[in-house]
Amino acid sequence: MWRALTQLARGVTVSIDCGPRGFTPTQLCRHSKHITTSTSSRSNQPLPRKNGNMSVEKPKVVFVLGGPGAGKGTQCSKIVDRFQFTHLSAGDLLREERSREGSKFGILIEDYIRNGKIVPVEVTCSLLENAMKASGKSRFLIDGFPRNQDNLDGWNRQMSEKVDMQFVLFFDCGEDVCVQRCLGRGQSGSGRSDDNMESLKKRIQTYNNDSLPIIKFFEAAGQVKRIDASPDADNVFGEVERLFLASGF
Repeated sequence: MWRALTQLARGVTVSIDCGPRGFTPTQLCRHSKHITTSTSSRSNQPLPRKNGNMSVEKPKVVFVLGGPGAGKGTQCSKIVDRFQFTHLSAGDLLREERSREGSKFGILIEDYIRNGKIVPVEVTCSLLENAMKASGKSRFLIDGFPRNQDNLDGWNRQMSEKVDMQFVLFFDCGEDVCVQRCLGRGQSGSGRSDDNMESLKKRIQTYNNDSLPIIKFFEAAGQVKRIDASPDADNVFGEVERLFLASGF
């Protein structure tokens, strides 16, 4: 199994530490010192070089955390429409890789997801990194990550110097509400193999044991923006919108 994980990490990881497509700010363009036109005061200002569609400034990242069924995906869709963020769901990326035709690792990922376990960071972080690079965008909602200490450590090793982490958006929702939402989603044909009571029990246990301590860690550092996610989606987004506006977006 671990050989498979190693192969996956090698197969999907694209380094963005260096080279013309990296996140690291590149050298500013140099302009000739001999420009003497009337617009020289503006023309002589160094302009940042762009690589394709990607700005040289570090991408801004908001982590989106909350229990299963807290409404993370719904709210992320609204934030994308209102504030032009790119939504990257760690779970969706893993499910896409699992379902990708020809993937040698679908069964491996399925086993982790179905049993409510957290997929090793080598896999998840590589998928996130590749998706950020491929998008060419500069604002990202990273939904459902980091979910445990291993995720956080892996992110810090691979990505912390390449992005500008803004804050953690925490959707706080009671367990009963979360369970009802997930079961209703499953009955409506979500197509997710983990929207059932057996998987939910495991997912909630994993969230309580592994993810809540990460939220508390960020909270102690003053980096958590807490939203009551129990009301309906529109009321929740009203609070989210005010928070993002106050944060300069």
